[in-house]
Amino acid sequence: MNFDGFDLIVVGSGFFGATIAERAARELGLTVAVLDKRTHFGGNSYSEINTETGIEVHPYGTHIFHTNSEEVWTYINRFTQFSEYRHRVLTVHGNRVFSMPINLGTICSFFGRHFTPDEARALVAQEMAAEAIGEPTNLEEKAVKSIGRSLYNAFIRGYTMKQWQTDPRQLPASIIGRLPVRFTFDDRYFADRFEGMPLGGYGAIFRTMLNQPKIQMCLGVDFFDIRDQIPAGKPIIYTGAIDRYYDYQFGELGWRTVDLEWEVAQTPDFQGTSVMNYADMDVPFTRIHEFRHLHPERPFDGDKTIIAREFSRFAGKGDEPYYPIATPADRDLYERYVALTEREPNVIFGGRLGTYRYLDMHQAIGAALKCYDTQVVPLVTAGKPLRV
Repeated sequence: MNFDGFDLIVVGSGFFGATIAERAARELGLTVAVLDKRTHFGGNSYSEINTETGIEVHPYGTHIFHTNSEEVWTYINRFTQFSEYRHRVLTVHGNRVFSMPINLGTICSFFGRHFTPDEARALVAQEMAAEAIGEPTNLEEKAVKSIGRSLYNAFIRGYTMKQWQTDPRQLPASIIGRLPVRFTFDDRYFADRFEGMPLGGYGAIFRTMLNQPKIQMCLGVDFFDIRDQIPAGKPIIYTGAIDRYYDYQFGELGWRTVDLEWEVAQTPDFQGTSVMNYADMDVPFTRIHEFRHLHPERPFDGDKTIIAREFSRFAGKGDEPYYPIATPADRDLYERYVALTEREPNVIFGGRLGTYRYLDMHQAIGAALKCYDTQVVPLVTAGKPLRV
């Protein structure tokens, strides 16, 4: 393939890469080649219709759009309208169902009595104080210090062990922030100002973003197979794994991945909600996704539904990396790779894989808009080199 005629090469068509490509083509009139080794655009946010059920599914797990950023919300609304969907997650523990994250309803149901907000606060504070934990040295201590032993044992311990395949006492405290506990009956999963599901699905968003005369999509093309065909000095937005870019010369960064076990169930409604978590260790998967519930505004009269059971494990070569493990050793390794990028002023490393951090969809878009304003525009308008 001849890349001489392109002003910009974007590697990866997830939200970071797609946003850069869309802005560069529409606002600056650049000709952009978007490469993706997958046979579809959209990265892990891609969605498609399952032909057997007619239900739109998320092949990489449930994605809900939410943000507090008015800039991001305004931008994404250029390409889709959103439903009024509000995400609510339930969790199964001891064959009973509770709402998550932990809220006043969860506490009342778990302890089997009515609590006022003040009474619930006092109960959790009493459990936290009983542990007498100073500075937490591991994930379990940090979680118990946040929510108390009873709620931790019920809802966090088993789920975390399945997620990480490691005893929480062996995991660093830095893996989690302070666990949220709401002392109200607010059972929404997200508390952001803006939330919803794209009415046409995520696939339609990317088709609208990338369907421009100045953008050429190159699907099923691995950047590393054609890398030597790109002229030296050509600006590149690289959203793949940073350690892969440098051929793992310092070693591999650690990631977690998930396996989804798909099933077409012979019932119109398998679980009555979009996501059901399973907190107990005797259930091998972490959660079940049922995608038909993501779009209650769509008429549905089918006699079967499609679900996906999610299993978590450490990622190996060839696996899709989902969540950075980010141990201190991983962070040190990442910084060594970042130091190498100083030698390549015309390459920007962006997105989840390129910056070795978990980015939700709105965060990827926000980071891309900032990158466009502060790096791409100066390159084109003032001849400044791209910098990390």
